[in-house]
Amino acid sequence: MEDKRIMISKALALVRTTERTFAVSVFLLMVALFFFNVLSRQVGGTFASQFAWVEEAVRLMNLFLVFMTIGLALEKGRHAGVHSWRDRIAARIGFPIRKIIDFVGFFFCVYLVWLSAEMTVFVHSMGQKSPTLGIPVFWIYLAPTIGFCLAALRYALSFANLIDRFSSQVGEEA
Repeated sequence: MEDKRIMISKALALVRTTERTFAVSVFLLMVALFFFNVLSRQVGGTFASQFAWVEEAVRLMNLFLVFMTIGLALEKGRHAGVHSWRDRIAARIGFPIRKIIDFVGFFFCVYLVWLSAEMTVFVHSMGQKSPTLGIPVFWIYLAPTIGFCLAALRYALSFANLIDRFSSQVGEEA
């Protein structure tokens, strides 16, 4: 059992490192592209019009940035919640509210993965391309699919007591 826990811990550390590296890289690339876009507009003329794709690219990167960090935020306990009700009232009546939250959260995320995957397949079958980048639009719909998979993973690990996503919230008031 302990070997299994260590293996899961190492795999989760790899997932975390990948998510963080992706998030930092995408964010820095977004900043650089916007900076370059501002400079090109200062130059003006036909030079600026050649970089109309930058805004669409940054919007797409922002979408992936948000969805790819859902799991990290969930694991750190940084999602919105009413801690006073969850912790104080639940403790008084002995109700396992944290386990219920993890259970419902997992199945809700799995449902959202299914919906977003269905939407991704549908949009892919339509063959639509983005106007300025020329990439298939289904990539936009892939972001929630991956993001909710990562959130479902965190809910499942929390439910199984393999991570403690509530520890950073101890003593916080909402």
